[in-house]
Amino acid sequence: MKAILNRLINHQKLSKEESRQMIINIADGQYNSSQIASFLTVYMMRSISLDELEGFRSALLELCILIDLDEYDTIDLCGTGGDGKDTFNISTLSSFVTAGAGVKVTKHGNYGVSSGCGSSNVLEALGVKFSNKKNFLKRCLDEAGICILHAPLFHPAMKNIAPVRRELGVKTFFNMLGPLVNPVLPKNQLTGVFNLELARLYNYLFQKTNINFTILYGLDGYDEISLTGPTKVFSKNGESVLTSQDFGVTTIAAKEISGGEDINSSAKIFLDVIQNKGTTAQQNVVCANSGIAIATALRLSPIEGFEKAKESILSGKAFNALKKLQNLSEK
Repeated sequence: MKAILNRLINHQKLSKEESRQMIINIADGQYNSSQIASFLTVYMMRSISLDELEGFRSALLELCILIDLDEYDTIDLCGTGGDGKDTFNISTLSSFVTAGAGVKVTKHGNYGVSSGCGSSNVLEALGVKFSNKKNFLKRCLDEAGICILHAPLFHPAMKNIAPVRRELGVKTFFNMLGPLVNPVLPKNQLTGVFNLELARLYNYLFQKTNINFTILYGLDGYDEISLTGPTKVFSKNGESVLTSQDFGVTTIAAKEISGGEDINSSAKIFLDVIQNKGTTAQQNVVCANSGIAIATALRLSPIEGFEKAKESILSGKAFNALKKLQNLSEK
């Protein structure tokens, strides 16, 4: 580890295989928490290369409990987090709206590390059960149109890293990896990232795969469509920029989409929005993100996706997806 750290501190890059081996070694318990913390910290101070990102991803998928759900044509809505914007749980809400619109969702998520309330925090508070059992996940997809993939249940090899990440409390390169290591390897992906450099790296990486993808970066710093400004978009069809006008709505202020102060208030915002009791700004930002997910999966225009998302909320189908998942969790 000492030799690797010295190389990284001197701005040298690791090869894809070296990067892969580092994660394998960490998972095997070969390094102590101080060494792991130092390794994570270096990547907060310098850019990650495409080879390093691919190597880390390769190791995590190798160590992952993979679940074959190929019979479903699913999409994952998973952002990197780490944008420091303290929004409410937009991508998680958007996942239920997408499911309510008839697109099957395999949502990868975790507890908040650099934020107070991650996807798993709010879903747990709402009574959703986490499982890595294939039969349960299939039942969720069949009945609710969505299943939740709580990362720790599928990445047990990362138990040595989780406490260090919690203690550091800031974004690390594992934020960059979350959307890349969904254990069902969905055919479709909507991913938000926290800077433009990472958006380009994701684009290079996804272009090498068969994944039908859309990558989002809000040009004012969001890892999702915020409607506070333009959003850079990458897909197999090239690059573009989306604005609020593309969804037929007006630009909003950052404070209008801020998150709850704690898990309970975050859960309240979640329930308000999914039951069509949220503010116009909250509803529009969720419909914009779920609209792009729907548009990605069904090959529609942004405005067509937006309208389907809106109908999902107004008809109660999005809320119904949540209720069905809650009911399945009680069985």
